[in-house]
Amino acid sequence: GGTDPDMNARLYAALEKARRNSVTRDTIERAIKTGSGQGGEKTQLETVVYEGFTPHKIPVMVEALTDNRNRTGPEIRTLFKAGSLGTPGSVGFFFEHMGVIEAVHPEPGRDSETDAIEAGAQNVEELDAEEVPEGHTGATFLTDTKELAAVSKALAALGWKLQASELRYLAKSFPELTEEQHSEVGAFLSALDDHSDVHRVYAAVK
Repeated sequence: GGTDPDMNARLYAALEKARRNSVTRDTIERAIKTGSGQGGEKTQLETVVYEGFTPHKIPVMVEALTDNRNRTGPEIRTLFKAGSLGTPGSVGFFFEHMGVIEAVHPEPGRDSETDAIEAGAQNVEELDAEEVPEGHTGATFLTDTKELAAVSKALAALGWKLQASELRYLAKSFPELTEEQHSEVGAFLSALDDHSDVHRVYAAVK
């Protein structure tokens, strides 16, 4: 919690995403004040995480941002009728909650592993080739959730341009599905993602 981005990893990630999408500073500051109850605004937004299984027992985590969990909860429960909604903690062990930073560097062949160590990241992986501009180096840096803001700033200082800096649930494994099952799971996940209060949907499916 809190309105200082340096102390609030989730807020930092949201601000970085807003800046990349060219959201104005006034809009960002107003959203911070509204979400924290400042400036006379009464809207109090909170993040609620729902855990459960899709059809065919695929673990899923749903992050919702709501001003009324008594409204959102029953609506999410209805969407889960095709699968099963679990209790808090019932599905989380299928995932790792990590800070994820996707970035590119203008120097071809840049040593991302060395920069990851210097910035304090826990791990580094290659970024999908289609996400990397020609002549650049791309990487996905993984961090502890509490270190997301610090590692993001350190990478930026090393010349990395951040394309994403956010908290995510990363699936530890991916159960096999037939083509028909994959289609059913996809429809279920799309229905969740279409809900107006749902921010992100994470599922153990490729």
